[in-house]
Amino acid sequence: MGRIDIEAKNYFSDSGRFADALNYCLYGGQPVIEPDKLSPLDTEEVIIPYGNEAREPEQRYRDLLDLWQVMTDGRAIYTVAFGGEIQANIHYAMPVKNGLYDFIYYARQVKQADRSYRNQDGKEDRIDLSWPEQMSGFRKEDRLIPVITVTIYLGASAWDGPRSIREMLNTDDKQLLSFVQDYRIHLIAPYLMADDDFRKFRTDFGQLMEYIKYSTDDEKLDQIVQTKDSYRHLDVDLANLINDLTGKKLTFEVKEGEVDVCKAHEEMKRKAAEKAAEEAWEQANRRIREVEAERDEYKSELNEYKSELDKALRTIRMYEAR
Repeated sequence: MGRIDIEAKNYFSDSGRFADALNYCLYGGQPVIEPDKLSPLDTEEVIIPYGNEAREPEQRYRDLLDLWQVMTDGRAIYTVAFGGEIQANIHYAMPVKNGLYDFIYYARQVKQADRSYRNQDGKEDRIDLSWPEQMSGFRKEDRLIPVITVTIYLGASAWDGPRSIREMLNTDDKQLLSFVQDYRIHLIAPYLMADDDFRKFRTDFGQLMEYIKYSTDDEKLDQIVQTKDSYRHLDVDLANLINDLTGKKLTFEVKEGEVDVCKAHEEMKRKAAEKAAEEAWEQANRRIREVEAERDEYKSELNEYKSELDKALRTIRMYEAR
């Protein structure tokens, strides 16, 4: 796992930020999912692939997986599992990757149900299963916890990868495709956000996406940073993540866990100006040296021509003297 992956997972391990991303994706920024209602789950997923005669399990790890329990009408409680996949770069098989994670989680629930029914010996509240239910390991009345996976893309460029299984298939036969089960990814990406969208966030996740979106437009980015006071009090984890994602190489002083990105931008511009001045100075000196070298070369050639001319003149005078 690379440095960016580690820093990004550490950043989103904060339930407030993950809830912020989920609320933006699912509810248009309304604070429906409360951070304290999210419970982190084990991100390890294990599956034994079909057709694997050795039955060697494959181990996979999600970036984020939280359980959300919410009460409706003050009576009923339902549960949803939220997965998060963080991408610093485009993944051209993202629908398959996310779909695999989701179906592994569903398969795990079925397996857990089957295991619970097989371990009922001596239990007073034993549940009797019909033969089809025993074969299924799942009762007719059983229900699965829904799982929703969002893809958080932390790149400035447009996502040009497929966003559904159907986009990855090698046919455009509409009749055939009508029978193919599709799976679409839920994508959160800076380039998809309008300026008004950044105000829908309640954490600094909005600043992260805003900074990434304009990271390739220095003039626009500097205008945003200099006019928004929030950039004077940026969380140090976010500042480090921004540095690694955008390659800006900002230098800043940490005070009480915060950094002043406005000041860092001013320092970056000062260093850039100094570097430009140094490069201009070097270029001017290099040109001076080139001109001097050319002058010396021309001077040497001139002396050679003069010597040849003198020699020719002496020869002419010698013949004239005869």
